[in-house]
Amino acid sequence: MTSIAAITLEVDDPASAERFYATAFGLGSQLRLRAAEAPTAGFRGFSLALTVSQLADVVAVVDGALAAGATSLKPVAKSFWGYGGVVQAPDGTIWKVATSAKKDTGPATGTIDEKVLLLGVEDVKASKRFYVEQGLTVAKSFGGKYAEFTAEAPDQFKLALYKRAGLAKEVGVADDGSGSHRLALSSTTTAFTDLDGYSWEATSPASTHPVTDRG
Repeated sequence: MTSIAAITLEVDDPASAERFYATAFGLGSQLRLRAAEAPTAGFRGFSLALTVSQLADVVAVVDGALAAGATSLKPVAKSFWGYGGVVQAPDGTIWKVATSAKKDTGPATGTIDEKVLLLGVEDVKASKRFYVEQGLTVAKSFGGKYAEFTAEAPDQFKLALYKRAGLAKEVGVADDGSGSHRLALSSTTTAFTDLDGYSWEATSPASTHPVTDRG
């Protein structure tokens, strides 16, 4: 395994979720949906981050998600890391949209420059070793606080590891939660489950459908 081939979100209402994601974010076939079979409560232990090129794009992407039915967890604002905001999709998935730019250089395009899946884990160092053993290559590492792996292609989701409590604080929710992560990851290798219970599948099951963007 060298990268994430696709992300599957398990949702209570696949038809409603497909309508939302067909309008919001524009991620196409790398984001898949299927009906949830296991219960969950509170923080699911992960979030998805979208990096854009400038401030106007943050506003455009966040406003588009809110118009499609998302709720705001952190309003768009400046911070020490840049400019961004956090929203929660109707299915419960948490999305952060941000840029490191200090000012706009043109009108908003809505283009996503980078996509990152942030997994909240108990032990970043142990999880990093686990994923290196699965074939991933470390791109960034900050001790026991954060680790990021390279993606095989520029348009793929990157995988990153964050302390669970720190990730919850970053996206503006309590870190308590139980039940299913409601997340499955696809790669080209055999199926496995990581140290924190995140599931990887070798291929997408027949009941999983890619989101179709609607222009």
